[in-house]
Amino acid sequence: MRKFVVTIDGKSYEVGVEEIGADQTVVNTVAAPVAAPVAAAPVAAPANGEKVVSPFPGLIKKFLVNEGDTVKKDQPILILEAMKMDNDITSPCDGKVSFKTAVGNNVDTNALLAVIG
Repeated sequence: MRKFVVTIDGKSYEVGVEEIGADQTVVNTVAAPVAAPVAAAPVAAPANGEKVVSPFPGLIKKFLVNEGDTVKKDQPILILEAMKMDNDITSPCDGKVSFKTAVGNNVDTNALLAVIG
């Protein structure tokens, strides 16, 4: 039996799935909710910079500029892949970019991606 944690309406439940044949599966649900995982503490941004946060969950696919490069407002700085689509994340202002994540990281909504300062 394999166990999974499923979240429904903000409550997490442990679910056991047992394979009994090539085309049949039995699902057993444990009635007690499971404690939700604790989110990692957000990365603090420097006081003198504008934060670039993720608009939705996704995968950091590629940086389009280098760490420390000077960027212009609305210039694409990285590609965030979500639901098999590449999305350009742009700079909110002019300044130097400081990335707060890495290529290959999965990020949540509002995760700090970079600081432009």
